[in-house]
Amino acid sequence: MPALGESVTEGTVTRWLKQVGENVDLDEPLLEVSTDKVDTEIPSPAAGTLLEIRVQQDETADVGAELAVIGSAGTPVEGHAAESAPAPTVEAVKAESTPVPPQPQRAPEPAPQPSQPAPAPAQAAQPAPAPAQPQPAGAGARTAQANGGDTAYVTPLVRKLASEHNVDLGSLNGTGVGGRIRKQDVLEAAEKAKAAAAAAAAPAPTPAPAADQPAVAAAISEPSPLRGHTEKLTRIRVSIAKRMYESLQSSAQLTTVVEVDVTKVARLRQQAKGTFQQQHGVKLSFLPFFAVAAVEALRRYPIVNASIDLDAGTVTYPDGEHLGIAVDTERGLLVPVVRDASDLNLAGLARRIADLAERTRTNKISPDEISGATFTITNTGSRGALFDTPIVPKPQSAILGTGAVVKRAVVVDDPELGEVITPRSMCYLALSYDHRIVDGADAARFLSAVKERLEAGHFEADLGIA
Repeated sequence: MPALGESVTEGTVTRWLKQVGENVDLDEPLLEVSTDKVDTEIPSPAAGTLLEIRVQQDETADVGAELAVIGSAGTPVEGHAAESAPAPTVEAVKAESTPVPPQPQRAPEPAPQPSQPAPAPAQAAQPAPAPAQPQPAGAGARTAQANGGDTAYVTPLVRKLASEHNVDLGSLNGTGVGGRIRKQDVLEAAEKAKAAAAAAAAPAPTPAPAADQPAVAAAISEPSPLRGHTEKLTRIRVSIAKRMYESLQSSAQLTTVVEVDVTKVARLRQQAKGTFQQQHGVKLSFLPFFAVAAVEALRRYPIVNASIDLDAGTVTYPDGEHLGIAVDTERGLLVPVVRDASDLNLAGLARRIADLAERTRTNKISPDEISGATFTITNTGSRGALFDTPIVPKPQSAILGTGAVVKRAVVVDDPELGEVITPRSMCYLALSYDHRIVDGADAARFLSAVKERLEAGHFEADLGIA
């Protein structure tokens, strides 16, 4: 059982992706493990045959425990081989407290002897390649590192797949241990390239005829297959349930709401979103604006960023604003953390939020990246909610809920016309806080600072707008 985070001490096997007797390649997903923080695939540290599964599905194992045994087909699991022959190497699937690049058992095939005629005079200065000597187990990763330039830990299998699918390994961000590029990374990149090519070649969709409208309506109202079904809670859902309940039981929580006119922000966003996506590779939503305003307010009012310990009689003010961003996933609500968010500008926050959200939804986030938040933002408006009363996650003292931005008629005070009714882009900001440490006046001051920053709308410099 590998170490999946500093505070993770055990994990539950949720599914074996290989069965006893099946062959497994180096770095191929072997099983899925669930912890209190994240569900993740565990790659095989060696190539061979899965000889034994020692931790069954739904069983829990401590970090460092043996999950399975991988070796050569026909090898006794306990290593009792005949005396006349040396016992084959059997490698237990284990990991230490800090991940290390796994070593393959298979050595690359020796390079064939050159059978071509003598090289041309221009090439005579180059020495002929020497026959490759058999390499010991574990040399595959080093060979891939040496031959692959700046692409680390690339196995021959991955290189072959990349060549077959015309995938540039240098353009990939590996999701394996230590940033290693896995077979799945290559296949996923190939699928994305195919999808992009298909989308470019596909004709523009035509509106469905009126006769098909009932069928569309029927599809929308199709009942969920979960109706009438009972299933076991996932480990993450159990952890969320316990933490939310404990938070409500151990703190005095209430919520303060303000209404914010974000018309200037909406206009700036509309003006800059095309150029912004071209320059930074991410869409420009309202969330980075809210994040910038919140982080700046946290620097002015650190009590909202603090944590309380009644048993010790202390309050701790962190030395940075570590911003948690609630992300809706199929596995439940997870909160990756933008560390030292106050060191980032609008574009930096937008990129970091988009990256964390994408990796969280695709289950590529590490446990250490979803811990250590000192303040959280939950974008409930992304699903159309005007506002809610979010629960403060322990040990934080506050969480900000951002509602949907909607256009509606608002009375404004015009310097020349006086009070007029005009359409404005409006949203609600809801701050839930622990009243044991944060008073209502503290919450109001914090929200007022966020409101003033957003309504002033001075983000032109961050967006490159003169």
